[in-house]
Amino acid sequence: MFNIDRINITDTFRSGYVAIVGEPNVGKSTLLNSLVGQKIAAVTNKPQTTRHKILGILSTESYQIIFLDTPGLLKPRYLLHEVMMKAAVSAIEDADLILFMIDAMDPKIKDYRDDNIAFTTIKKSEIRAFLLINKIDLVDKQDILPIIAFYSDKYPFQEIFPVSALKNIGIEELTETIVGCLSEHPPYYPLDVVSEYNERYFVGEIIREKIFEKYKEEIPYSTTVDVIDFKEQKDRKDLIRADIYVERESQKGILIGKQGKALKDIGELSRKEIEKFLDRPVYLELHVKVREKWKEDAAWLKRFGYSL
Repeated sequence: MFNIDRINITDTFRSGYVAIVGEPNVGKSTLLNSLVGQKIAAVTNKPQTTRHKILGILSTESYQIIFLDTPGLLKPRYLLHEVMMKAAVSAIEDADLILFMIDAMDPKIKDYRDDNIAFTTIKKSEIRAFLLINKIDLVDKQDILPIIAFYSDKYPFQEIFPVSALKNIGIEELTETIVGCLSEHPPYYPLDVVSEYNERYFVGEIIREKIFEKYKEEIPYSTTVDVIDFKEQKDRKDLIRADIYVERESQKGILIGKQGKALKDIGELSRKEIEKFLDRPVYLELHVKVREKWKEDAAWLKRFGYSL
């Protein structure tokens, strides 16, 4: 999985860890995908799509950047949120550089608070940081200057980059500047690896992404996906079975839909995306199950792959 052309390492090789940090829905996962050059993280227009610390790796003959996409920083409301915050803080602690990301359309200037969790977290880390002002393609250029002035006064960012992760604006310059900040060090990962996660993980994320895209707030945030079977079959389609867990029977009914149509739609959308991702045909079987308050259950969170 994730093969790229063989790379010959130069004598002076740079490598390091870069954490992408910010509040929910500022475009962190879109940025990760843009930086790495392929889809690593689930992307939707809803906040808190990312639940894990997702690792994406960009390698060339002269450098390797290990990007850590973090869950949006927010005040925890239940155990899952606490686990997500732990993943974000862990990424910051591992990083050589932080990309602190804000939304140009909602820069939080008018309602800024000194106890803002995302901002106070990077202040406590004392790790050098870049400020990324995302979605600049959606605002007037004159609106960006006040944002730069405001945040420059709040923290001594080493660099400030107006970017559009979706439109790939400013990404090349950002990458070049990141490389210049890295120390000389051999690669941490094989050069043909783009993520430490396996195909099974990404299949689950694709299914969850399609649920986020199709349903309103209650359903996506009460849902998790457990891939229980992943079999590669010679001369036959890969067999994938996954359980979709929700917290209430009413949510199960909505996900399944009348005569199973809603679940069939999710399955079809997921299957097409999975086949595109794996570059091979698959047979996808989905089932919906109820597990009340799974977001507050440590044992079930561990089963679903969360590190407590």
